[in-house]
Amino acid sequence: MSADFTKPYDPRTVEPEIYKKWEKSGYFNPDNLPQPAAAKAKAGEAGTFTIALPPPNVTGSLHLGHALNATIQDILIRKKRMEGYRALWIPGTDHAGIATQNIVEKELKKDGKTRHDLGREKFLERAWEWKEKYGNIILDQLKKLGSSCDWSRTRFTMDPEYAKAVETAFLHYHKKGWIYQGKRVINWCTRCRTSLSDLEVEYKPEKGKLWYIKYPLKDSSEFVIVATVRPETMLGDSAVAVNPKDARYKNLIGKIAILPIQEREIPIIADPRIETEFGTGAVKVTPAHDILDEAIAMDNNLISYQVIGEDGKMTEEAGEKFQGLKVKEAREKIVALLESLDLLEKTEDYEHNVALCYRCGTMLEPLRSKQWFLKMAELAKLAIADVKSGKVKFHPARWEKIYLEWLDPPVGGLRDWCVSRQIWWGHKIPIDGVDDVLDTWFSSALWPFATLGWPSQTADLKTFYPTQILSTARDIINLWVARMVFSSEEFLGKAPFLDVIIHATILAKSGARMSKSLGTGVDPMTLIEKYGADATRFGLIWQAMGGQDIKWSEEHVVAGKKFLNKLWNASRYVLSRSDSSDCEISKPPDLKSESNKKIIASLEKTEKEVNELIDSYDFGQALHILYDFFWHEFCDKHLEESKSDSSEETKKTLIFVLSTSLKLLHPFIPHITEKIWENLSRSGDQGYLIIERWPKA
Repeated sequence: MSADFTKPYDPRTVEPEIYKKWEKSGYFNPDNLPQPAAAKAKAGEAGTFTIALPPPNVTGSLHLGHALNATIQDILIRKKRMEGYRALWIPGTDHAGIATQNIVEKELKKDGKTRHDLGREKFLERAWEWKEKYGNIILDQLKKLGSSCDWSRTRFTMDPEYAKAVETAFLHYHKKGWIYQGKRVINWCTRCRTSLSDLEVEYKPEKGKLWYIKYPLKDSSEFVIVATVRPETMLGDSAVAVNPKDARYKNLIGKIAILPIQEREIPIIADPRIETEFGTGAVKVTPAHDILDEAIAMDNNLISYQVIGEDGKMTEEAGEKFQGLKVKEAREKIVALLESLDLLEKTEDYEHNVALCYRCGTMLEPLRSKQWFLKMAELAKLAIADVKSGKVKFHPARWEKIYLEWLDPPVGGLRDWCVSRQIWWGHKIPIDGVDDVLDTWFSSALWPFATLGWPSQTADLKTFYPTQILSTARDIINLWVARMVFSSEEFLGKAPFLDVIIHATILAKSGARMSKSLGTGVDPMTLIEKYGADATRFGLIWQAMGGQDIKWSEEHVVAGKKFLNKLWNASRYVLSRSDSSDCEISKPPDLKSESNKKIIASLEKTEKEVNELIDSYDFGQALHILYDFFWHEFCDKHLEESKSDSSEETKKTLIFVLSTSLKLLHPFIPHITEKIWENLSRSGDQGYLIIERWPKA
């Protein structure tokens, strides 16, 4: 045994030392791995296994969700590497358009400047400087977690090679006529002055009001009463809509209402998308300021009136009384005017979700804007077909429904994708004279194959594509997963991955979402500093059971630390009893003792169960079984029994069970198992556990 193995286990010294050893070995790079013929025969001609790390934003730092997801991927990569596959885990980062731009703008603001003071070219220089200084923080944190990515293949979504892929994809769609410019309702941030993707929208509950407004019927003393949370948009109404099955309004369909204040004649129409339970069941249709209303307007040939501008102020179409007012000012004036005209039936307290810009917190305005769009009809079919045919499978399977419902909604159809953004940091749309950049999700949709060199037919693309696994969070199933599937089918004619693991969401102990601002967030780097990376990984995976969300408890990380100490001390004891240089550590001895037969049988049962559980992505249960076997079956029972047995058979059995346990535990707690393996390896053998053969019962 080495001198440091006689000391109590200290992850703070062991983990950095072991990670440096792995990096020096070069085994994170599959080109450097030993390639036995058996693995080729089993894995296919190339014998490869590939995962593309979901690229974290360059603005980000590691949170518990990242740590869980990275640990899941590392478990799979390490197991496949030990099985003899050329296992490649591709790392990288996303340029995160609006997030990065906002950070750089905040830095400029400290000097009293805006991006416009610098101009586009100088601003982009500052953005690149920021990225070079801070953009790899999260990758360094992943290394501290023990992630065995091939760092030599690290990619960034604005590298020159990646930019070529983005340009190729855009021009391909444009040539097919699937990219077009048009005026449609989109999410608009009046502060950032750009369109936003759905993921850049945050929803916050707000206690507001629900106003019930009387819309007089033409040539009648009667009214139809409409409820709204945004009376300022009524100035742009084109119709009143009701559900055709709503018996209350059957006699009104086809009649004309008079829009209050504007005194404009508008039709009363029927549409099955109207919710009969909201308000009175009769709703105002404002095509320029609501996505659903725009769809209703297109189906009914309604005129669109834009009454709120990109600056967040009322436009000329709102009328002289309101032009130039801020939205809140216009709302107050409209409500007062409706009251004076006796057209306000009542007002109720009403809690609803308001849409905010995820970076600056400004309330978003749905409004019509001239943008670039990608037609989705044919691309959606590709993404649907891969999942319905089983080419791409979700785990747990229930997430398939979310994916399919977005691609093929029961009402209204899938909207074309707004791919343009009015910011400077990003991939500029490759058409002369266009200053807009592409949505970050447009470039990240190419991630699994652009990271391997596409559109060039590189050796990496031929060898390592398609990938096998994608592990990601549920909130980007539609924004990213679906888009990667149709992008890969469109450009390479194959699915980008076989299995999609949707990992658990980690919640606060109360069951609420974790929040930094509320002090309920947990920094995994703090856990790593306190307990070590292996204990943190243990605590994360221990709680990931059956696809259920995790109510975070640090006590499981503490339990992980105790287990590491148990493993360390048990290993020291076994090696003090036996000289591993005299043992065949990968093959059990001839067994005569019933006690030895029993522990070997239990080990083989554990191997079988762990293999099945990891292959079915039930990582938490696999760890529970390993824990129970090693702590209770091996340490509590067999080790105690062996203390009175000094036979060579028992010594060799102890070594064999320990060595096999280290292999099975390695993907979960890699640093300590590698360190113990150093002491277990036979004299003069500098072998690495990271490439030892994986146990098969």
